[in-house]
Amino acid sequence: MPSSNMFIVIALDGGAAVGKSSTARGLAERFGLMHVDTGAHYRTLCYALNQAGVGPEQVGPIAKKLAELQLDTRLDGRSARVSINGIVPADAEIRSTKVNEEVSKFAALSELRDYLFEYQRGQAELAREYGYSGLIMEGRDIGSVIFPDADYRFFLHADEATCAARRAKEGQTDVTATRDEMDKSRKTAPLICPKGATQIDTASLNLNEVIEKIGNLIIADMQI
Repeated sequence: MPSSNMFIVIALDGGAAVGKSSTARGLAERFGLMHVDTGAHYRTLCYALNQAGVGPEQVGPIAKKLAELQLDTRLDGRSARVSINGIVPADAEIRSTKVNEEVSKFAALSELRDYLFEYQRGQAELAREYGYSGLIMEGRDIGSVIFPDADYRFFLHADEATCAARRAKEGQTDVTATRDEMDKSRKTAPLICPKGATQIDTASLNLNEVIEKIGNLIIADMQI
């Protein structure tokens, strides 16, 4: 555990179904951190824009709609969830087939990424205000764009077959390889392993082993 006067920021990046969310929640519990899933941010915006009848190719209407949205944060245990105009959409709504199909298209837009940047950066200060020992933020550009100066940066990966099997077990219908390829090839904040980040192959490890491996690396660094 970090000492009472220490505040740490952990950036956890990786593609679909590599175990980011479960790992992040486990590390949040172990180290007393606030957990933020930025993938849910994009899913929530995708859902809101879909509800307004706006597609990812409609840049003008997107900008107009974003200006009407008010973002806030609600805590669910250790996890900070984004609310839009006072409402936190249900998981079933932001993980629907339509959102799965379109979220990478919306996430590729610089307008959405710019819109979320300050909000996501501000989660660190919010974690301080709530008295957490730090922040763990998961996504696809955390260690490269949002918190390139994070105290710890990790990049999780696994082979395509493993990721597809995990997604199917979760009952999800999105094609992980297609989503990852779209995110790797986008011009704005592409999915990459940040320079200097520690890579973890999760294919041959169970969840507890991944959490233990990362946790031990953090503890060893704190003791240096």
